[in-house]
Amino acid sequence: MRAAEEPAGTAERERDTERDPEAVSKFVEGFAAQLVEAGMQRMPARVFAALLASDSGSLTSAELGERLQVSPAAVSGAVRYLSQQHMVAREREPGSRRERYRVHSNQWYEALTSREAILKRWESALREGVASLGAGTPAGRRMAETLAFFEFVDGEIAAMMERWRVHREERFGLE
Repeated sequence: MRAAEEPAGTAERERDTERDPEAVSKFVEGFAAQLVEAGMQRMPARVFAALLASDSGSLTSAELGERLQVSPAAVSGAVRYLSQQHMVAREREPGSRRERYRVHSNQWYEALTSREAILKRWESALREGVASLGAGTPAGRRMAETLAFFEFVDGEIAAMMERWRVHREERFGLE
């Protein structure tokens, strides 16, 4: 939808008037399809892609519904999932009961670091598994190898995220 066609109360205005709404919509749907292929549910993928593609990175439920041509219930369910995955945050508009949904400026970092806590829980459960099954048994060895893999991944994620912080600051001037 072109900025001139947006409802009068719409807070989000795209700054680039040269933007082709059809191309933006095609991008949103294409990127969402890639996220779905990677395992994300379809509606959260579409909502996330729409937020990423908005200049402000923040839209209301009505704005998302209008852009994606979906019901408020569909947006609500998608936002709930994305919030649980630490991919978006809910914000109240000052002086209003309306919520805006904002994609984190460092959404990939947030998503990965939330996975780090999951890895720690899995490592703990796997240690119990090795102890319960016996480290010398075939199942115990399999469990120990799985544990070693998750410990390795956990260490690599921490080192990679530190390199990302440095790279991000150098490239974008963001801390």
